[in-house]
Amino acid sequence: MKMREGRKFMLHWLWFFTRRVYGRNVMPGRHVVARELAEIFKIIAHPDRIRMIEELRSGEKDVNTLAKALDLPGARVSQHLSLMRAHRLVEERRDGRHHFYHLTQPEIAGWIVDGLDFVEGRVNGPAKSSIKQARRLWSAPSKTVTP
Repeated sequence: MKMREGRKFMLHWLWFFTRRVYGRNVMPGRHVVARELAEIFKIIAHPDRIRMIEELRSGEKDVNTLAKALDLPGARVSQHLSLMRAHRLVEERRDGRHHFYHLTQPEIAGWIVDGLDFVEGRVNGPAKSSIKQARRLWSAPSKTVTP
């Protein structure tokens, strides 16, 4: 009987807590969605990972290809990909000793291109030409590579 009362209390507390935050009624779904978005933004909030996402936009690539394209050490690329895989931003396919990666949701690359509008509004001078160059490069039609 005590177990049932404890469960009932826990469910009531959970309902109360999710319905009231700082004295106001809130929709718990919005809170969950905001937390998930914040987690995604936290993962992509590194310049190397942003460049990797844009590089993977055109299709599957192995670690060495990414390292060469981004001019980064292979170990660093592997560490970033491991984090992105743990948060389900990329998926891995193995072919012998090679590990190939692709975006689980390629639309995330579009988010980054859309974000350039916000960056462009914050900078002046030579940085604007860098933004235009990035937009041209990242908005180019993607050449999907099939496994």
